Amino acid sequence: MSEQKLAAELRTEFGKGYARRARMANLIPAVIYGHGAEPIHITLPAKATTLAVRTANALLSLDINGEGHLALVKDVQRDPIKQIIEHIDLLTVRQGEKVTVDVPVHVEGESAPGTVHNLELTVVSLEAEATHLPESVTVSIEGRAAGEHIHASDLVLPKGSVLLADADALVVNISESTESNEEEAEEASEAAAE
Repeated sequence: MSEQKLAAELRTEFGKGYARRARMANLIPAVIYGHGAEPIHITLPAKATTLAVRTANALLSLDINGEGHLALVKDVQRDPIKQIIEHIDLLTVRQGEKVTVDVPVHVEGESAPGTVHNLELTVVSLEAEATHLPESVTVSIEGRAAGEHIHASDLVLPKGSVLLADADALVVNISESTESNEEEAEEASEAAAE
């Protein structure tokens, strides 16, 4: 995942009134914290920031009055109706530092005919380098038969990532399709009636 470059401005005002005025001026209030340092309160450009935080675990390269900061998006608060971003919490990171992130699980392929798959675990916790965070973990279910399971320990992790989730956690469950069971039952009852 590449880092997104954004220009940020320090802010000295706080509170609801200031936050509303900032959003009206197409700015998003944010705070950077971490590494035992004092929090840094900033505003970010609304459009560029909205595009940058579309992906989970977005890495932002911030220019704050000529000083560079590398930060990971930890929390995005949105208006429940309008879905606009109201505030962002950022975690300061350093080049080469390992961080803990939740990464979505992506399923690809088709299981065997007459089966369905259930994604039991939609995200897995990983430890990865802050500047090389994976966007997702891909699981192949190609040709898997009913009754097969894919556990967290079976996942192929991106290079440099370490699984933090329980290794025995069920990620994907392959089971027989209920439609095929109903069709077989109908065929059996028709054969018995003849």
